[in-house]
Amino acid sequence: MRAIISYFIRYPIAGNMLMLLILIFGYFGLINIKKTLFPERESRLIAIQVQYPGASPEEVEQGVVLKIEDNLKGLTGVERVSSTSSENTGRITVEVLRDYDTDLILQDVKNAVDRISSFPDGMEPPAIYKQENLSFVLNFSLSGDVDLRTLKAFGQKVESDLLALDGLTKVELSGFPDEEIEIALREEDMRRYGITFQQVTDAVRRENIDLTGGQVKGSREELLIRARSKVYYADELSNIIVLTRNEGTAVRLGDIATVRDIWADNPNRSYLNGKPSVIVTVQNTVNEDILALADKVKIYIQSFNEKNSVVKATLIRDGSKTLNQRIDLLVNNGIIGFLLVVILLAFFLHIRLAFWVAISIPVSFMGMFIMAAYIPTFTINVMSLFGMILVVGILVDDGIVIGENIYKQYEDGKPAMQAAIDGTLQVLPAVLSAVLTTIVAFSTFYFIDGRLGDFAPALGFVVIWTLIFSLLEGAFILPAHVAHSRALSPHATKNLVERTFDNIMRWLREKSYAPVLRFAIDHWFFTLCVSLALFLITLGAIGGGIVKLTFFPFIERDNINITLEMPAGTREQVTEDILMDMQRAVWQVSDSLRRTREDSLSVVENIVLSTGPGANIGNLDIRLLDNETRNIQSFVMSNLFR
Repeated sequence: MRAIISYFIRYPIAGNMLMLLILIFGYFGLINIKKTLFPERESRLIAIQVQYPGASPEEVEQGVVLKIEDNLKGLTGVERVSSTSSENTGRITVEVLRDYDTDLILQDVKNAVDRISSFPDGMEPPAIYKQENLSFVLNFSLSGDVDLRTLKAFGQKVESDLLALDGLTKVELSGFPDEEIEIALREEDMRRYGITFQQVTDAVRRENIDLTGGQVKGSREELLIRARSKVYYADELSNIIVLTRNEGTAVRLGDIATVRDIWADNPNRSYLNGKPSVIVTVQNTVNEDILALADKVKIYIQSFNEKNSVVKATLIRDGSKTLNQRIDLLVNNGIIGFLLVVILLAFFLHIRLAFWVAISIPVSFMGMFIMAAYIPTFTINVMSLFGMILVVGILVDDGIVIGENIYKQYEDGKPAMQAAIDGTLQVLPAVLSAVLTTIVAFSTFYFIDGRLGDFAPALGFVVIWTLIFSLLEGAFILPAHVAHSRALSPHATKNLVERTFDNIMRWLREKSYAPVLRFAIDHWFFTLCVSLALFLITLGAIGGGIVKLTFFPFIERDNINITLEMPAGTREQVTEDILMDMQRAVWQVSDSLRRTREDSLSVVENIVLSTGPGANIGNLDIRLLDNETRNIQSFVMSNLFR
């Protein structure tokens, strides 16, 4: 180790080149790392979707869901089975244990469902699939003074436009029921033409097809035969021929029935601030960058509003905002940490020494990004950013110890290079022990089970590799920089500030710290008892509830959700009316708060009202001003709404 450290100190160009390579390759690693809201993880969820038209939630549960759950009992590798039942549909979610292959369990689940032979008549075949890991990017609403069918058409156009954007693959529309074609047969007209219900059914089934008939090959060309008569609208369906009479006249469906386009009788509607709206939700897969997608969609929203005056797009929730806030926090902490290290060390040592100690912050992070670039699943997300924010306060510890000891060796009369070698080697075992202790502590994040185990390794990876590169920088690069710095120049003199702080530190060391240290050593048993007593008091304060304990602290939010669940059988209109009353109450609270503000801003920005999946279920999504602007906590707002 002495030979390696001596080499870097005698040939500082080696340390400079190493630092430069770390910064360059780290930068390229950083720009190529994807940005996601949460760490990438393998999907361990299997979904079973069932459709049972016309069934109540109880019928779906009793006739379908419970039978599937019973057949899934005892399957190896299944951690948890959960289900939801609503009108016409049910969903079963199977969570797979971490050490099992989800694809193999998927086949076992399919086999278990296929063994069920007592499904009710009228139920569609279950759809069983491995649920893809999707992350929320953002959502926005389309609203205006138009009917719902026009809004849906705008939504479908927006969906096509967004999917055409490079890198965007997941867009969902909600806020409207499915469309259906209603055929209301007139029995009097049917008797007049002598047509039965079965004939109408056969005609609709026979004529409403899209079928290929193969190819006819000739000597010069090939002809593709295809029957394209599938219809999607009521006016097209009304022209289907039901019966051809002997005189050659045709009886069409419109002659014996009223055919019209209607919305399906299922509750799925959305309103933005009281106006009907279509909600567009953008999601990203593990291969897509959330920040890049969010920027593209926000540019599209701006362009859409410039081109359309009737229907407007309103951003509701931006998932990239949280990630950007964490990135800003990390950058600010890094800059503040760098400046504080330089300023504080400049008071006690030398400003050039302080600078070279602080430079370990960017070097350590860039080194970590080099390693992260070789891990395909690593992303910059809220967990990895939390790890960076956490470790930024630890990074310079080893550098401070090494740099200060080199400076002390130099003040004791040793030449600069010898002081750098001896000063580094003297404290390197202690620094190495301290860093390894922290690394061992954070390595336990790789062994956490459960859902937290999907996120914790990202934090552990960041802390461990950042500390490793911090140690390498402090052991090899920092001594070379300090040895050849003007901080160890024989002509270097301390200014008034440095001399003042030297006197303060000398007084604190000799008059305050040294007497306390001597007393603690001379009365070691008393010191041990006091330490143990303080430890027991701390445990008692936690156990007695004086110090509150929570796994996840309260985090200020910019939205409040209100969920309404009425008794089963409640009509959709009743549920919607109650939600509208609740919405008016929320606006009243917002108006009263606005009148007390100097800026007269509304604390509530938007309210999205939605119904479904059952007729008795609804939701209010209340979007608030930014926490920094509204100056009132979200839980206080929740109490006011109550």
